[in-house]
Amino acid sequence: MNKCTLALAVAVGVLSQQAYADGQADAKGFIEGASSTLGIRNYYINNDNRSGKPAQSLSTEWGQGFDLRFNSGYTQGTVGFGLDAIGLLGIKLDSGRGSNGASTTSYGSNMFPTESTNGNSKAVNDFASLGLTGKVRVSQTELKIGTLMPNNPVIKTNDSRLVTQTFTGGQITSNEIKDLTLTGGQIESVKGRNSTNDEGLSIAGANNPTSTGRRSNKFYYGGADYKITKDLVASYYYGELKDFYSQNFLGLVHNWAIGPGVLNSDLRYYRSRDNGANGSNSAYFTSGYYPNTATPAKGKVDNDLYSYLALYSVAGHTFGAGYQYTKGDSDFPWLNQGDGSSASITTDMQIQKFARAGERTWQARYAYDFAKLGVPGLTAGVVYLHGDNIQTGAGDKSEWERDISVGYVIPQGTFKNLGFAWKNAMWRTSAAVASSYQDENRLIVSYSIPLL
Repeated sequence: MNKCTLALAVAVGVLSQQAYADGQADAKGFIEGASSTLGIRNYYINNDNRSGKPAQSLSTEWGQGFDLRFNSGYTQGTVGFGLDAIGLLGIKLDSGRGSNGASTTSYGSNMFPTESTNGNSKAVNDFASLGLTGKVRVSQTELKIGTLMPNNPVIKTNDSRLVTQTFTGGQITSNEIKDLTLTGGQIESVKGRNSTNDEGLSIAGANNPTSTGRRSNKFYYGGADYKITKDLVASYYYGELKDFYSQNFLGLVHNWAIGPGVLNSDLRYYRSRDNGANGSNSAYFTSGYYPNTATPAKGKVDNDLYSYLALYSVAGHTFGAGYQYTKGDSDFPWLNQGDGSSASITTDMQIQKFARAGERTWQARYAYDFAKLGVPGLTAGVVYLHGDNIQTGAGDKSEWERDISVGYVIPQGTFKNLGFAWKNAMWRTSAAVASSYQDENRLIVSYSIPLL
């Protein structure tokens, strides 16, 4: 046996002994360590496109969602095995063809899949899906394969409608080194928040649902979160959507006790560039591409995004302010199939994301937790953003959005976890888009019931 093989055998033996000890100490068993919850969500949304004369100016929908989850424990031993499951069901309560925003060429309604008969589109009565995830744990390292809901700086699951978006792939997370979390994964497909079908991955501009749309079946990501001190965390992540873009992320989050409160600082930088076909094939180009010409066009990904957000919390009050700047010829890219998506940036709001080419955005926030006044579970907040210097073929343009939210979750008693929320948003822009005046209201009643 050569020296390298001997060293590897010794290392594996040591790891196995430690893993066996950790597994025996932490694993309660497949059933004994299991948990299960039923999430119930009643969701109403009213989206009013007040100008620009889009084909469908009013979108009003109402539905009932169910989210049943089972998370097993791990079998005991050196290597622990487990299985997670998620069942999603959406039921239409109201969504007429004249008010769901759908047309014969639309991707889908706000909340439900759509079907077309004789040239007329309508929302389906119900839709459902089942996702399974196998998992393996060795020591402090966990591997999951199957249905995933990742949430990190380069990929974020959208959960802003009746049921959640899910991805299919594999992810490994390791906490073997103290204060360091390593994450890596590969995503092959996605199931939208209003869909039952797995589909390929894309970005804005190439995500047309017709045969002209382009997809990828490979999104790679990996990163590290290191806790430098108890109040300072540094992060690096890399994401790559094959044939579309590659993205590097650097971030710092710091908490600083100042006077009676705490100042939270969130500093982020993204570097996004074209990858593969996106660099030369127009079928893979992104929208929001504005080179130094008078005419806007679709093109390759080219964007740098810098942002800083500060939040000061004291006695139930949270005051916030931030600034974001994008640089380059294209809008900021993220996984976007055109059916509702999220980006891990501080300007991803109820209606817009404020990450267009050249855009400079400042924001102000305020929130209050009424527990300080003896009403635990009641919260309210307001956010205002204003972006300008947006690059377009008609010159620099601007936009603003104001979001208000009020929520109450019953903290104890028979109806513990029953929640009520109202979210209102107004968006205005000077850019020539389908709708430049948009108002939106969401009413949400949710209830989480522990089953195991």
